Amino acid sequence: MWGAIKFVAASAGIVCAGAAFSSENTCSLQSGRNKLPVVELYTSEGCSSCPPADRWLSHLKGQSAVVQAFHVGYWDQLGWVDRFATPAHTVRQRQVAAWNRQSSIYTPQAVLDGKDWRNWGGTLDKQAAEPGLAQISLRQLGPDQFEATVTPVAGAPAHWSAYWTVTENGYSSKVQAGENAGEFLQHDFVVRQYTGAGVYTGEAAQRLTFRSIASTPDHSRQINLVVFDPQTGKTLQAITAPC
Repeated sequence: MWGAIKFVAASAGIVCAGAAFSSENTCSLQSGRNKLPVVELYTSEGCSSCPPADRWLSHLKGQSAVVQAFHVGYWDQLGWVDRFATPAHTVRQRQVAAWNRQSSIYTPQAVLDGKDWRNWGGTLDKQAAEPGLAQISLRQLGPDQFEATVTPVAGAPAHWSAYWTVTENGYSSKVQAGENAGEFLQHDFVVRQYTGAGVYTGEAAQRLTFRSIASTPDHSRQINLVVFDPQTGKTLQAITAPC
């Protein structure tokens, strides 16, 4: 049975860009006081136990969270190559395993703010949440060009790190081989780009820049930035914008 977990959404002001970019029509976002939760799902089209987790992730649309489906390729050997998988996703999952002192990786695996989340499911409802340990201000500079200013706040660790992702919704696949042969799978929050943004020391604000892949027609996308503790994987603050 899926359990439920609740959070308070981080308040934020947002202005979103339209199809054409101009100086008057940009996408910008400021993080709120509370930490925005980060949900990661490690999944594969070749894994027969993954479709229920994929469907659950799709139900998180409209929730105040950074939601990401990292497709991995270690099930490809069963005959179906997951077109969304990259080796970098498996590397990240192994890092998550190290943070959680796990001896192996598996799918489907849900991760909440860097912690292995076995009792995943339900919705991300509102209740008291912990304050964020960083502030993020994001703005669009041009077509597929973004800049964020990250400022650690009191209580932040001495070192912090960050990564960017581009996630897109509304994908589907008719699987022809492997454990899901014959199944029609639907995916949202698919990670289409994952880019590390370095490790930083001190309390000074840092400016991070990002050039994203072009958006895919008919697939709404989110630009995400996650700031985390590189020693534990714990989320310090995060931001997501439908740019």
